[in-house]
Amino acid sequence: MKAASILLFAFCITIPQFQGIVMKPQTLHAQEIPVMKGIRAERVSTSRITTRVLFSGEEKGAPVLFLHGNLSSATWWEETMLALPKALPQGFRGIAPDLRGFGGADTSKFVDARRGAGDWADDAIALMDKLGIAKAHIVGHSLGGYVVWRMMADYPERLLSVTLVAPGSPFGFGGTKDTLGTPCYSDFAGTGSGLANKLLIKAIKDGDRTTNSLFTPRSALRNVVVKASFVPKREEELLSAMMSVHLGEKALPGDAAPSKNWTGFAPGEWGAVNALSPKYAGGMADKLVQAKAKVAVLWVRGADDLAVNNNAASDVGTLGARGFIPNYPGKDVFPPQPMLDQTRTVLERYKRSGGAYKEVTLENCGHTPYVEKPQEFNEAFHAHLLGRQK
Repeated sequence: MKAASILLFAFCITIPQFQGIVMKPQTLHAQEIPVMKGIRAERVSTSRITTRVLFSGEEKGAPVLFLHGNLSSATWWEETMLALPKALPQGFRGIAPDLRGFGGADTSKFVDARRGAGDWADDAIALMDKLGIAKAHIVGHSLGGYVVWRMMADYPERLLSVTLVAPGSPFGFGGTKDTLGTPCYSDFAGTGSGLANKLLIKAIKDGDRTTNSLFTPRSALRNVVVKASFVPKREEELLSAMMSVHLGEKALPGDAAPSKNWTGFAPGEWGAVNALSPKYAGGMADKLVQAKAKVAVLWVRGADDLAVNNNAASDVGTLGARGFIPNYPGKDVFPPQPMLDQTRTVLERYKRSGGAYKEVTLENCGHTPYVEKPQEFNEAFHAHLLGRQK
């Protein structure tokens, strides 16, 4: 792992020299990001939230619901939506909402972290209900993968197929030490909003689109999100989507709780980063394995993904083991989270209980296979969709 990539996240926790950076609650309106030809942007109000939703294809097409990752928006899915196969008589219809806390979603609606991915999953189902969709193919990237885990557990009967793209572990992000998801600490110290990079957040607030430091959105995009040296064709639009994240104590970074355990912080109760803590996001493994309805799962990941792997760049277990965080208690207490091993183990359990899954690893690819390797990604993705029509 490149030193620059580690350093980008090395000060993500509230160590003393950065405790003076205070984020005041702020509302950021979604930027007017131009959409590609063939994509339609609409504001849709459901029983739960009003948000921007992108559409592609004909209304009669088989629905494919795309759920974006952290620090992004539906904008990231546009090229994938336009490339949906037309092999079926009715084709496919792409649907991609800005999730709660991001982009064009209602800024007065916050993520209740105590529900894990529950708010996002319920929002997705409410959108399907609004559009009159009984079942859909579901695609989730990174944070969106957490939402998909939750939907597999809570709403399996609403799914036609599942595609997980570099998903977070079904046990949540950070703070677990084995393939069973055993917590490192009972209060889940080392997870939640304390992981939020204060300098990166400040750069977003300041509208910094440069690469003048490692702690700008463009630097994060180029050094951690995609494989280094790859520059997306629509980098400006993707960057604008990153910078349209909602900021504030109930949004990003969210609140934090003090802890007597290593790192000194535990998850709070609001915002996306806290919602991804295993304190709240965990517990999905048993539920989705026990779900009566099961669909086929395609898991696509990049071989060079720095954000989600067994030594993730922003996992404090990784940072502590490499000497970036003082007083590291050792790998016996707080090892790097084995994210890939956890996902694979849970999917094997899912398979043994009647489900099915396929893992596809794309070489020379980082955290966004559908952006970095669109042809290879679509080859696997389209075959999965076409094989799961009912």
